[in-house]
Amino acid sequence: MTTLINGKKISKEILNEIAEDIKTLNIKPVLAVIQIGDRKDSTIYIRKKREACELVGIESRIYNFKTNVSTDEVCSLLLRLNHDDEVNGILVQLPIPDHLNNEEILSKISYRKDVDGFHVLNMGNLAMDGRIPYFVPCTPLGCFELLKRYNITIKGKHVVVVGKSNIVGLPMALLLLKNQATVTICHLETKNIENHLKMADIVVSACGCPRMIKKDWLKEGVVVIDIGITAIPDSTRKRGYRLVGDVDFEEVKNIASAITPVPGGVGPMTVAMLLKNTVEGFKKQNIL
Repeated sequence: MTTLINGKKISKEILNEIAEDIKTLNIKPVLAVIQIGDRKDSTIYIRKKREACELVGIESRIYNFKTNVSTDEVCSLLLRLNHDDEVNGILVQLPIPDHLNNEEILSKISYRKDVDGFHVLNMGNLAMDGRIPYFVPCTPLGCFELLKRYNITIKGKHVVVVGKSNIVGLPMALLLLKNQATVTICHLETKNIENHLKMADIVVSACGCPRMIKKDWLKEGVVVIDIGITAIPDSTRKRGYRLVGDVDFEEVKNIASAITPVPGGVGPMTVAMLLKNTVEGFKKQNIL
């Protein structure tokens, strides 16, 4: 029988654990969030982060810039936050406007406060054997936590990661390698992707292609972690669309040993891991 991996349930458990942990601290950890422009999706994500912070006892400080802000202005704020001893975590809500230098901005966040885990030092230490990053990117860390809490073995398993973005696919592959999995990465230029997927014990997909992965691409008993989320038209829904993942859930659930739904699978875990990273940052900065 297929196990439904319930990220919504696990994320609530983690938030409760974080709240209890924070009660033992003398002061509230502080998370600084920078929003550039007024993208509706970014505003929604930031609101969810702020609400989650309030729930567990983290102070969130939101900094808003207009769309036409310069790279130098953003970097100036980041440097001030780096030197603010009250601030334990800093993130820039992505994506940012095209005219800004994404690489320069993200590199200005101190790796010791980089709770998104995107700094080159954190990514580099994640890639190297025997090194420990200060922070791991939140979505891959959330996927790893789901596998761990559902007692799904990673060591020695063949994991196929679909997608190689710096934010999800690449750090996911590196985290799996660090935990002794055998990893194949598939991307836009991969030929005969279904042949690779048929060999997988675990599939982690983050390509943003709705329902691309079909039942006959996978072997019986595969574990599926579906990170992708896309809105597709659906006239039967009041809002006119439905959210689906990279995997054809209705097909694949019949052969998978365990699978995440979309929504309600990986999504809630990202914010939970962000808050967990923030508390860990507080402890490291205060040597607790």
